[in-house]
Amino acid sequence: MRLTAPLRLLRTAAIAASMALGTTVFEAQAQPADARMVAPGVPAELAAARRSQLTAVAYDLALTVSTQDTVAGTVTVAFTRRRGGDVILDFRGLSIGAASVNGANWTDAAAAWNGHHVVVPAARLRLGRNLVTLSFTTPVASSGAAIIRTRDASDSSTYLYTLLVPSDANLLFPCFDQPDLKARVTLRLTTPPTWRALANGATTRTDTSAHSVTHHFATTKPLSTYLVAFAAGPWQVHTRREIIAPGGAPVVTSMFVRASRAQEAESDTLLAMNARALRWLGSYFGVPYGFDKYDALLAPAFPFGGMEHPGAVFYNEESFIYRERPTTSQLLGRQATTFHEVAHQWFGDYVTMRWFDDLWLKEGFATFMAARMQAALEPTSNAWKTFYLRNKPTAYGTDATAGTTPVWQALANLDQAKSTYGPIVYNKAPALLRQLEFVVGPRAFQAGVQQFLRQHAYGNATWQSLLAAIGGAAGRDLTGWGRQWMLRPGMPVVTQHVEMANGRITRLRLAQRPAQPGVSGAGAWPLKVQVRLHYPNQPAVSLPVELRGDTTVVSAATGRAAPAFVFANEGDYGYAIVLPDAMSVAWLEQHIASVHDDFLRAMLWGALWDLVREGDLAPARFARMALRALPGERDEQLAATLVGRLVASVSRYATPAVRDTMLPDVERLLLAGAHDTTSTYGERKSHLDAFVALAQRPDAMRQLQRWLAGDSAAGLPLRAPTRWAMVTRLVARRAPDADSLLAAERRRDATTEGQRLAFVAGAAAPDSATKQWYFERWFRDASLNEEWVTSSLRAFHEPEQQLLTRRYLTDALDTLPWIQANRRIFFLGSWLSATIGGQTDLDALTLLDGWLAAHANLAPDLRQKVLQVRDELERTVRIRSRYGATSVAPPGSTGAPALRTPR
Repeated sequence: MRLTAPLRLLRTAAIAASMALGTTVFEAQAQPADARMVAPGVPAELAAARRSQLTAVAYDLALTVSTQDTVAGTVTVAFTRRRGGDVILDFRGLSIGAASVNGANWTDAAAAWNGHHVVVPAARLRLGRNLVTLSFTTPVASSGAAIIRTRDASDSSTYLYTLLVPSDANLLFPCFDQPDLKARVTLRLTTPPTWRALANGATTRTDTSAHSVTHHFATTKPLSTYLVAFAAGPWQVHTRREIIAPGGAPVVTSMFVRASRAQEAESDTLLAMNARALRWLGSYFGVPYGFDKYDALLAPAFPFGGMEHPGAVFYNEESFIYRERPTTSQLLGRQATTFHEVAHQWFGDYVTMRWFDDLWLKEGFATFMAARMQAALEPTSNAWKTFYLRNKPTAYGTDATAGTTPVWQALANLDQAKSTYGPIVYNKAPALLRQLEFVVGPRAFQAGVQQFLRQHAYGNATWQSLLAAIGGAAGRDLTGWGRQWMLRPGMPVVTQHVEMANGRITRLRLAQRPAQPGVSGAGAWPLKVQVRLHYPNQPAVSLPVELRGDTTVVSAATGRAAPAFVFANEGDYGYAIVLPDAMSVAWLEQHIASVHDDFLRAMLWGALWDLVREGDLAPARFARMALRALPGERDEQLAATLVGRLVASVSRYATPAVRDTMLPDVERLLLAGAHDTTSTYGERKSHLDAFVALAQRPDAMRQLQRWLAGDSAAGLPLRAPTRWAMVTRLVARRAPDADSLLAAERRRDATTEGQRLAFVAGAAAPDSATKQWYFERWFRDASLNEEWVTSSLRAFHEPEQQLLTRRYLTDALDTLPWIQANRRIFFLGSWLSATIGGQTDLDALTLLDGWLAAHANLAPDLRQKVLQVRDELERTVRIRSRYGATSVAPPGSTGAPALRTPR
């Protein structure tokens, strides 16, 4: 199948239009001697050359935006040129028009553009200060453009917002698109007269005419290009005065929201939450918020959780406005996202990584500081438990694969920066910062971070400079630590080995090995952990231990009373998959509910789940543990996690025969949990959601239909998102009345979000014509918002329909280079996870491995992404092969034989 890129269609149309006028958008270009410098993207060599050539960059940018597909603009780029040679600007919009250099007309500017870069000849430049002015056009689209357009189905309004990270600033306007050429930005935005606008700088004035209004924004502090932002449309604006700096005076902050959803938005709560985070972080870092104003936007169809533009933070509207009562996990997630984006105002905005190879420096720090802030501001939230549940399983799930990467990821071209995004920088990196803080101590860690921020204010830095600052404050050299954790790919697996005699420990040994020796190489990681010896009727013993070799004997444990269980990562300070010993597993299987510490209990369940994923514990045995424990589990977050693992153990890791045997018990538990009025709303909702997702037997199908006929489910109010989940499940199972229920729900929920969810439900239909229609539309329809595509992927690749969707496996893999070039940063991971994750058997694994073998020249970063997702399919096949139908334990049985001694 030949795939047509939406952006390519736009550019082709622009070329055709210009040719009709007797001109061309770009033709033969004058290039410098080294053609590598003007290759697509931003080559690292070009970035390095400009870093030494240019300084004091500023952009004066004027844009005219409306409901049209094209935006016209003019930019004046000011810079100081420190040495000779051509100056190369980056731009891949639609056209280049009139231009001047230092006040002189530049008539051949369009010929100096090769579709990726504009080469300003050295002969037109001088040493010192230069001004280059260019007029240009750039596309506006629902996806594939720097300016995203959304239309509100409720009132037909059009809204625009930018999203430039990591490499789309040069799609918006000609610039030096690299993070270490920070610039002051002055923006003028001309819009339809009824529109309001938001940007990094404060509005200084508006000029109104009969048909338009021009919004003038103040010049910003120095910004990296990916942080430039604006939004325009008929937004409702909620204003509130907040103190955003420790000891400061109240200042005006504003929340921009779609008019149709303004009444639903908790704008006061959200602005207060942002301001609270700004104050706390200003105090912790010893540096107050460093930009001139702080506003926020709830962006519709936003492909991320949030984006940290200074002065104009964008949040995902659907994650911040709830269409049904939110659970505690959702509220904590919204708060964590807010704290993450606010933390970026220091790590990412105030101090920025020099190049995207150090992406972790902003993303890892933002996640870690969000948790540290949550722990300080919400002491009862058990923030480190949330941090563990949200980060460690995800990090381990990627870092233990053959496709893992170092935290610092070599990057030859900015075009590849999308591949650096993922669990390694978002989940592993913050976990390593928690380990680092444990190693050096909280005071030295904070002092080092403060020194780092002061040293690099409004500038750029690397991981080496961060570790030097923290190491200096701690009085220790962290170079070796950094080599092992920043530059070495992979992670350790730690196994526990307990020897006892006469009721006493004679030897406690911790063995460390790489999860992927072929990727990580030999040798141990430096690791500091806290080992817990747990006793049911007396205080536990906690032993700090440093692991420096392949085997560490915990000498402080020798001679102590035999514990009920041992756990070698109490407090979650260490970064390692810790596999419990058989004695500990046997006790936990019967008594884990008696562990009263919610955080510790969550980690113990995680360790048992790691045994399942390692193939050392039968999925059915784990499922029986969960079935016994869930009725009494009263921690809402842990209950939701455990429900998810119960469903995965039965529906994914268990063979079909085992699944069919256990399904009635699982459905009964989920239904009972949803009805349990002694549980919190969040606990009941997690059970209800799992019942809906798992439903397949006729009784379960009829239950969904009965609920849809009313306004409640299991005694809980039934609102749009859950109603759509039920409809989607009925469509996927080809229920007799699925089509009529889908049509009815479309009529019931005609909102923009309802239209998206209807699109998702349609993707679940188990017929080949529907699958083909969706797959082709994902690529051919330039008006289809990327978030709609992302949302529909898992419904399309429903594992129960894998024989139907397997024909798209190789087609989906063939699109990877195009996806990397044309979709947003998280889309590639979603695409692979849904496509490969929708398969569970050996035939699919063989097909995938055959594709990899046939594509030996696949770009290394794309191969790594495929291998990361392949790991789960390989584990599924291996686990199913090891534990067949014979592994089902009868109710009440321990199923003890289904445990393999960890390696």
